[in-house]
This record gives sequence, C-alpha cells and structure tokens, in this order.
Amino acid sequence: MSENKFRVMEPSKGNEARVKEKTATAGSSIFSGLEKRMKLEAYFEEGFPVQYLPKVLFVVLLSLIYISNTHFAEKTTRKIDKIQSEVEDLRADYTTLKADIMYASKQSEVARRVKEMGLRESLNPPYKVVVDGSEY
Repeated sequence: MSENKFRVMEPSKGNEARVKEKTATAGSSIFSGLEKRMKLEAYFEEGFPVQYLPKVLFVVLLSLIYISNTHFAEKTTRKIDKIQSEVEDLRADYTTLKADIMYASKQSEVARRVKEMGLRESLNPPYKVVVDGSEY
C-alpha cells in the first residue's frame, strides 16, 4: 500500500517562476509568518497525525455546542422580549376596560342609561323582609 505523505516540491526549471511568486506573496502576509514560526510542515511530514484526531473532534464538538447554545439563548431572549411587549399591551387593555366597567356600573350612570328606557330610580329605600323559621 502507498502512504499519504506531504511532499515539498523542489523547484524545477519550469516551476521556478511559480515558486518565486509564491514565496514573494507568502512572505508578506501575517499568516505566512505564523506558519513559519509554528513550523506546521513538521507535523505533516510523516502523514496526518491521527493521535490528535480525538482531541480535535472534541474541540469541534464543544465549539458546535457553544454556538448552538448561543443561538438558543438569543432566540429565547427575542421570544421573552416579544412576550413582554404583549403582556404590557394586554395589561394596558385590561386597565382601560376595568376603568370603563367601573364607570359604567356607577349608580348615577346606570340611572342615566335606564332613564331612556322609561325606568326611574326608586325614591324609597329598600326594606328587609323578615320571615320566621316556622313559616316556610
């Protein structure tokens, strides 16, 4: 079986211009400087380092959980804000309706509305009917 190996191409006569272009542009970026200092090629000389794969997958899993948790928290916050505004609207409606009902149920307001139907307020106060326990 053949092995996967990272090979550094040696510049041939046809590729010399390309290699010079790559080194000229690569030397000017921040990432190329980091790559040179970290010496990443050394990790991949003998193939892909499989011993680091579980740790990398664990970090990726933690990153995905962190991102999903952040999205869930933002969604929940938006939902809470929406429901709070609805509660404020409903509370304002409740207060308005309660005030209207309290005004409409006042004795003077009821007397004014009933007067249009031909009914009038009694001038005599109500009296209590007392029935003995043996009468019924």
